[in-house]
Amino acid sequence: MARDYYATLGVDRDATPEQIKRAYRKLARELHPDVNPDDDAQQRFSDVTTAYEVLSDPKKKQVVDLGGDPLDNGGGAGGGGGDPFAGFGGLGDIMDAFFGGGGASGGRGPRSRVQPGSDALLRLELSLEDCAAGVNRDITVDTAVLCDSCDGGGSRAGSAPSTCDTCGGRGEVQSVQRSFLGQVMTSRPCPVCRGFGEVITDPCQQCSGDGRVRARRTITVKIPAGVGDGMRVRLAGEGEVGAGGGPPGDLFVEVEEKPHERFTRDGADLHCTVEVPMTAAALGTVLTLRTLDGTDEELRVEPGTQPGTEQVLSGRGLPKLRSNGRVSGHGDLHIHLDVVVPGKLDDQQMELLRQLADLRGEQQPEPTVTNGNGRQGLFSRFKSFGHR
Repeated sequence: MARDYYATLGVDRDATPEQIKRAYRKLARELHPDVNPDDDAQQRFSDVTTAYEVLSDPKKKQVVDLGGDPLDNGGGAGGGGGDPFAGFGGLGDIMDAFFGGGGASGGRGPRSRVQPGSDALLRLELSLEDCAAGVNRDITVDTAVLCDSCDGGGSRAGSAPSTCDTCGGRGEVQSVQRSFLGQVMTSRPCPVCRGFGEVITDPCQQCSGDGRVRARRTITVKIPAGVGDGMRVRLAGEGEVGAGGGPPGDLFVEVEEKPHERFTRDGADLHCTVEVPMTAAALGTVLTLRTLDGTDEELRVEPGTQPGTEQVLSGRGLPKLRSNGRVSGHGDLHIHLDVVVPGKLDDQQMELLRQLADLRGEQQPEPTVTNGNGRQGLFSRFKSFGHR
């Protein structure tokens, strides 16, 4: 049984091409998967799209009006029957396949003026604190939007596109060339209607017949906690509207993470360096460390701490953002202790250090110049001979 494509779009059988297009755009906006994730809505969206593709094609529409289904077994109104070429729609379609439109059934037909829109990309600079906590940020985008004067149709209000006189609504023109096989008929897109099969004789003044205009608008993007440099957040349906009022693409917001003055990032882990005076490292102390979220943590430096010692605060890093957008735990904060040796000492400090060295039994070696392989250099040997 042939499907009722008119009922699928909710239009009468004598509906004009403009009425069919308007009905499709209305249903597509309501049933698009990005707007209505329900399974039934997705199936209806697929059925509506199929119905529009059939009814916007003059040849397929003619098959429907004759009581057939162009998508049923090759598109014939009466089915395949005993025709050996039923799978190809007849001998004419076989000629089309080999000679580009030489059969009686014509070429591929006009292409739809309604085209899907392109995706758009916008970069957003965020601080490390914003990446860790997640933020809502208002952004300004400049994209193509649906023309509100013609509702995407491209024609001035009260008018409609007319059938192209050059191609007769087929969207292509044919030419005959001679070859060793004889005369071969080829098809190419109509240069007048550009393959659409119809011409907008009275275009909309606002969009000049394109069905869309450029506009600047402000939208709010929700940045989840745990994003990192180069990650993209997808905003469905916020991209460019397609030509002819086609469904819009998506907007992708790419994160650009600014360097932090105290912390460096390694995935969900954070690293920082804390300078500890030499005496504090030797005697031990307790320091206060301000973490990324602004809270203070006590950092206990044990007596005898050596340069390069690392302490780890578990779970004080960034949220671990999974591919599904959910957070599963946090990274760690790695603290690297840098023992600072004083560069300048006064006489009293020097004397105290000498006393400490004597108490510890530490010998103060004479400076020795080596040549890189552990042996004394020539100057050192001369100096040694001079002391004998």
